[in-house]
Amino acid sequence: MRSVSDREQAVLSNVPTGLFIGGSWRDSSSGTRFDVTDPSTGKMLTTVADATPEDGKDALTAAAEAQQSWGDTPPRERGEILRGAFELITQRIDDLALVMTLEMGKSVAESRSEVTYAAEFFRWFAEEAVRVSGRYSMAPTGGSRVLTMKQPVGPSLFITPWNFPMAMGTRKIGPAVAAGCTMVVKPAAETPLSMLALASIMEEAGLPEGVLNVVPTSSSGALAEPLIRDPRLRKLSFTGSTGVGRKLIEQSAEQVLRVSMELGGNAPFLIFDDADLDAAVEGAVTAKLRNVGEACTAANRFHVHESVADEFATRLAERLSALRVGRGTDDGVDVGPLISAEQRGTVETLLADAVERGGRVLTGGSRVGDAGYFFEPTVVTGVPAGARILAEEVFGPVAPITTFKSEDDALAQANDTEFGLVSYVYTRDLQRALRVCERLETGMVGLNAGIVSNVAAPFGGVKASGIGREGGFEGIEEFLETKYVSVALP
Repeated sequence: MRSVSDREQAVLSNVPTGLFIGGSWRDSSSGTRFDVTDPSTGKMLTTVADATPEDGKDALTAAAEAQQSWGDTPPRERGEILRGAFELITQRIDDLALVMTLEMGKSVAESRSEVTYAAEFFRWFAEEAVRVSGRYSMAPTGGSRVLTMKQPVGPSLFITPWNFPMAMGTRKIGPAVAAGCTMVVKPAAETPLSMLALASIMEEAGLPEGVLNVVPTSSSGALAEPLIRDPRLRKLSFTGSTGVGRKLIEQSAEQVLRVSMELGGNAPFLIFDDADLDAAVEGAVTAKLRNVGEACTAANRFHVHESVADEFATRLAERLSALRVGRGTDDGVDVGPLISAEQRGTVETLLADAVERGGRVLTGGSRVGDAGYFFEPTVVTGVPAGARILAEEVFGPVAPITTFKSEDDALAQANDTEFGLVSYVYTRDLQRALRVCERLETGMVGLNAGIVSNVAAPFGGVKASGIGREGGFEGIEEFLETKYVSVALP
């Protein structure tokens, strides 16, 4: 197995590996640490301080103590800190991308794209910080005035995932900072380094102590649950699986927390008979293989009109078979490893079920190499209704294809899921496009587009895919409470 290069080691050595609490870097109260592993080799990259529930409590104490002064900080000052952090991230994009690739596996090119995307949330919310406003109006009866004001929700807990270890952090931290909220961040145990590097940048950008606290841990539930049940916490934002999200919502009910949940997906990719197949294939590659397929927005199932299904499948298989699988730091690599042996096993299980039910593999379908957690980009056709891969999030580079006969049939298949995050539609018929977009039960739609992520747009789903929106004008509202003052004016 390949060892970490001198450059990789040098970059890793500049990333803090402690807990960031109250503006200081420190060890875990237990003195324990946990391993961070390179998924392309299975080897340990470094170790990180393993936060205990007591450390989590200290982090919340720091956030609670900083809340009043931070909420009183002028919006312009909050925005300037975000702007400064945006510029620092942009200056260090190469090192940050390398760290992300080492701990998560995606190619360096894709990591660079994520770092750029992550930084843009800071730039966007730096500009939104000064645009928070209320209103003043005459009551309908004329005897009083209605005054509304927006105020910070208060101390918040963010639980971020491993698949987008920086962007999912900035998408939460940006609006919280802009709105005047303090926070505790618990990054995923698989990928804590990107968040720790981000905390260091925020410190350098001048964020006051206690506003941002980062507590990586190998025992997420043990750390998070006491914080969720603590009356000082006022907001919970989570990105991850629907199963975990449901448990967190249940826990948050005790304190009636404000919650934002960006949960699982099962994105349908609809291709109608009049679609531009060249564009559909390119969009399919993007929607399926972004982040090695380990994305909640990844196209999970392809519903293709029966008249073009064979041609689409053949073209997609040709494109995927030409992609290079390998370590994300190597030149020319398109597809990196999956995050773990367990995740690769899940992909294999879902694919095997589809094949057993009559699906046919056109390309891929196997592991790659002896080291790391690589899997070939795969196309499987003829997947019948009832196959697990059509109902469960595969989170890997496998594209199952099924067919439909009519618009109503396509919509019935697309909406036949508890999830509702994003869907993709390819058609050149404007009227059909509008009809289908309106009837799809998802929070987002990519119309003739294989990617929907945009800092200026509200990201989020419906049904079991979540609550609330991140990004866009709507993103900062998740961190603001509305207060109404009735002003007597006889």
